[in-house]
Amino acid sequence: MTPIRAIGKYLDQPLLIAKINKNVPALLAIGSTGVLVNQVNEAPKKKKFKTGIKTSIILGATALSAIKAPKIASYLTGRQNSKTVSQIKEINSKLIDEFLQNNNVDKNINKILNKAKTKVLSLKEVHELFKTDGLRDMANKLVPPPDNIKAKDIFKEIGWLSIYGAVPVAGGIAGGTIADRLTEKNWKDRIPNKVNEGIYQYLANIFLCNIGAGAALGILEKFNIKSKTARCLGMIGGILTTGVIGGSVIANYIGNKIINPMMNKKYKSDYRTPELLDLSLHTDDIATISLLSGLKWIEPSLPLLYAVSGYRAGIGYRNHPARSNNEKEAHFLRQKC
Repeated sequence: MTPIRAIGKYLDQPLLIAKINKNVPALLAIGSTGVLVNQVNEAPKKKKFKTGIKTSIILGATALSAIKAPKIASYLTGRQNSKTVSQIKEINSKLIDEFLQNNNVDKNINKILNKAKTKVLSLKEVHELFKTDGLRDMANKLVPPPDNIKAKDIFKEIGWLSIYGAVPVAGGIAGGTIADRLTEKNWKDRIPNKVNEGIYQYLANIFLCNIGAGAALGILEKFNIKSKTARCLGMIGGILTTGVIGGSVIANYIGNKIINPMMNKKYKSDYRTPELLDLSLHTDDIATISLLSGLKWIEPSLPLLYAVSGYRAGIGYRNHPARSNNEKEAHFLRQKC
């Protein structure tokens, strides 16, 4: 087994994935605390308390939504939820006990197998397990090989991913609206920015990227192209075309033509252009590619990645602040004077 394959097998251990999933709430709490402290420190002295309240509500709503997102997405799509740590320990123990009763193994392998019942194996132990003659079938039961998703399953998986990403964004918008309602007099005027940013985050950074990756995967399968490298490159191309390029244009069009007139006829948002953080958020597309390629080790990162989009929607981020028509006219007169 090559070192790269050994690393992949190590990361794909169901028990390791389950333990990471279990710690996602703690990781979100740590990250949220860091953002909160930073926001309060940067706020003017008179606004520190209000900033703390608003940021806490937005982060809390976003984090809670991100934690609940996989269960909500699984319920709506019929996808099986990931197994818990205790369930995996029970499965592993049963498999290993049955195997050891019917097979003779050396002392070192016996030790590794008994450890695998309840603990995550080290990279060296995983390598040893998979390279030992007569253990390949057993090793593949403990760490199942990735399955290439078929075309018929692509859009079910994309549906799960898209709902998964939508929940934190919706949570961020709800949290941001509640925070503004409690701290700002003109809270209603702030809603369009949150909705527009939510649409931008969802379409440009999540949904259309998933569609592009899935469409590319379907085309590759139609031409019977099974190479993992080709699948990966094809999905990257689909993501760039539909998400990074098309998502920004579509999101801005929906915001200016539908959302703004519906919420405030005087409101017109400036064009939301992609920036460095938006591009970095496309790291979640690596997760999409990995999941659609059959790899599972990236899945625990999704709540952390989607929570960033949720938070930006919650604060109504715009990189070109909008002005109402009256504000623009006043600005024009001041410039003339």
